[in-house]
Amino acid sequence: MRGLLGAWAVGAMVAWGCGGTTEEPRPPGVDENQTHTEEPPPPGEWPPPVTHPPGDTDPGTTDPGTTDPGDPEPEVTAGPWPDEPVVNYSSRYRLGSVRAVAVDDAYNIWLLNGDRIGVLRPGDTSPRWTSGVGQAAPGFGPDKLAMGSTVICGGSAGRAYVGYSIYELDNAFIYSPDGSNFPAYNDPDPARFDPVRYEEYRKGDLDVVRLEPDGRVALETHLGRSARGNGPQDIGIRNTNDHHFDEDRSVLSCVKVMRGKHKGQLYIGTNHGVTRIQGLTYNSHRHPVWFMPRPDGGVTQMAGHTHALGIARNGDVLIGNDWNVGVVTPSASLADWDKTSQTLNPEKLNSHLPEVNSEVDKDYWRGIQQTSDGLYYVASKDYGLWQMIISRRSEAHGVKVTGLPTDRLTSLAATDDGSLFIGTEGFGLWRLDDKKKLTHVDSVDGVVVEQLLYDPTVKPGMLYVLTNEGLTVIRGH
Repeated sequence: MRGLLGAWAVGAMVAWGCGGTTEEPRPPGVDENQTHTEEPPPPGEWPPPVTHPPGDTDPGTTDPGTTDPGDPEPEVTAGPWPDEPVVNYSSRYRLGSVRAVAVDDAYNIWLLNGDRIGVLRPGDTSPRWTSGVGQAAPGFGPDKLAMGSTVICGGSAGRAYVGYSIYELDNAFIYSPDGSNFPAYNDPDPARFDPVRYEEYRKGDLDVVRLEPDGRVALETHLGRSARGNGPQDIGIRNTNDHHFDEDRSVLSCVKVMRGKHKGQLYIGTNHGVTRIQGLTYNSHRHPVWFMPRPDGGVTQMAGHTHALGIARNGDVLIGNDWNVGVVTPSASLADWDKTSQTLNPEKLNSHLPEVNSEVDKDYWRGIQQTSDGLYYVASKDYGLWQMIISRRSEAHGVKVTGLPTDRLTSLAATDDGSLFIGTEGFGLWRLDDKKKLTHVDSVDGVVVEQLLYDPTVKPGMLYVLTNEGLTVIRGH
């Protein structure tokens, strides 16, 4: 079960999980759903049978998409794209306007711009674009399925994941058809059920799309299969711990695991936490949080938007939201991701950086990475670049990295040669090399870096740099 696991140290509290709206104060250290977590759902809420497409395995028994640690690593090649040190893909391949970029296991390059999804396949001279797929089909707006597209992440060969934004709910609890109430769910009253509000579950979230043989993009599914069948399936991302709560509605960031035993899995950062995905199955969610005291003596859980995600050298998940930073070792099974257990998901950090701001003030983290020397770095949209030192599970400290021309940062990428690439707003791309020397990367056009994506599965590695002037790929780091 995923409750609020408290750990006190010099007045600090560590808690990663949640299962309900922040409008209802709950004492830290108490499970939010003591009665029914991990138990059968109330009558009338049994999920339909889950069928698995070829290649997808029942998430309750195995971990699809995870490699066996004993399997030999595939041979690393240069891949199908130019191995020149610097290539402007926007001009060479006539990409047009691009807001986000991804690469799948077949090295198809996926492009996102509003309601359009493009794919540049190896051997193509330009991408093919498809409009109005999935959540984008009715158009965008507050009365539609989404207000806009946000991110794209590559998956297995010919598959990608597209994230969307939507407004947040004042109260994330939504009654299921039987009308049972939180927390015991032992008082069914169908009169409480509102079918219009129930449709909120379908809004925002994540589409899984696939590449058709003719180059078009088609919807595979709107992600809706939870790792634990504790409620209706295929209606969107809802809390795996308690399916009545729709807290993760807008996707703000995503990262694909490129190597190691969880290779191929994804993590998406949302308006509330971090959802883990393998294939067509999700577990939602975990997050670093802090608790704001309330006048009535209770506390309000403060999670923040998760714009910063990274994967450490050993596979740990690195998280940065509006307030806090976190490091967690992911569970072996997807079904356990949302459980606050130091055995299943060892939490290494949940803290703010006191050198940046107080706990109450937002730090606005936009990038979090670990370089090959083991050091952690976080980038803020307002407060610059910081080296992060973990003192203990509930305490971290920051040392500001000086020398950048601005504190307004957008993204980070750590490469295998020991470099840290830093995206800025207004001053282009910068590199902190393994000697800790900062230099501007003059070969990349554009002053606003919108995204950094590093692919180490090819040699030389490929760093995708998306700026206000287009997409450039740097190789050799």
